[in-house]
Amino acid sequence: MQSLWFFDDVNLFKVLCPHKFSEYKNEHSFCAYNKKEYIYFESDSANKLYLIENGKVKIGYYTEDGNEIVKAILTKGELFGEKAILGEDTRDEFAQSIDNNTSVCSIGVDTMQDMMRNNQTFSFKVYKFIGFKFKKLERRLQLLLFKDTKTRLVEFLDELCLDFGYNCDKTGDHIIKHPYTQKDIASLIGTSRPTINILLNELKEENYLDFNRNEIRILKKTA
Repeated sequence: MQSLWFFDDVNLFKVLCPHKFSEYKNEHSFCAYNKKEYIYFESDSANKLYLIENGKVKIGYYTEDGNEIVKAILTKGELFGEKAILGEDTRDEFAQSIDNNTSVCSIGVDTMQDMMRNNQTFSFKVYKFIGFKFKKLERRLQLLLFKDTKTRLVEFLDELCLDFGYNCDKTGDHIIKHPYTQKDIASLIGTSRPTINILLNELKEENYLDFNRNEIRILKKTA
């Protein structure tokens, strides 16, 4: 299973929230949010990055018609607001807690840039991590534009398998222990929760998968 707490050999949480490092101790703070509370809004100043300690955070924006577009739903160990270190002055998206007791660690842009200047290897890994996130977002937007809903779901499950899946040696199934609700998945692939439930049951009847609240099992294909 790929852990979102790490990229390569860097433990992101320990690096970005290292209260044991006295020179950065005063630059870090933890903030708690309840469900539906905003961490930042569109057009807010982009002066911090954030790392999720617990809970889930929704990243998105609103169209001119007031429709909400969800770009990502992030979980424990994931970084957001990172465009601040790429020169963004104001936010072009919102960040909202979608869990009670969501906790995030905030890192000032100046502090982050200082840490990156002092550690070239870490700097490279941060930019690599950001690039990976952008590629995932671009792929998801392509799915929304060019694929039907069922195909979007199947390809999203393939993506989940890379992030949260592992093989079961006894059956050869791919087991995905993930943090998303059906509502989360619906938001991410641009459909409704009832539609997700219908499609999951269709895929179950086709012997493509089995699922419960916290686990999806992609069944091994038999000849």
